[in-house]
Amino acid sequence: MRKKRIMIIGPSRSGKTSLANLINGLTGPTRRTQNMVYGEKTLDVPGVYLESPWMHKHLIVAAQDASHVLMLVDQSSFLESYPPGFAKTFRVPVIGVITRSGVKPENNDWCIRQLKKAGVREPYYNINLAEEASLVELMEILK
Repeated sequence: MRKKRIMIIGPSRSGKTSLANLINGLTGPTRRTQNMVYGEKTLDVPGVYLESPWMHKHLIVAAQDASHVLMLVDQSSFLESYPPGFAKTFRVPVIGVITRSGVKPENNDWCIRQLKKAGVREPYYNINLAEEASLVELMEILK
């Protein structure tokens, strides 16, 4: 049996790799890559897999090795990345995560609408990687 990992998807520059490194206990500089990165506890998926609709099938297949899927939305950006109902294609729990929380709080309602439109159920987790306290609840769910 293969080890199940937490799959992290989201648009480019939404904090996927930084969150994956945090979950895996890694420190140091973050490197961008165009390949899926299998970490100790995570599967970090480049934004291009989400941004190119013809690659969505690769996301769905890769999710077979996932225990959870984290769908990230960046609060500092108005980029709509997920097709309607996309979360329903996964057979594992999908968790909505709003990254860079507090950077543009006026965009929070827009982020929630985007997650709902994608089919992600509440609760949604607002996190800011610069503030460890914002990560506590999310990390408890992932244990």
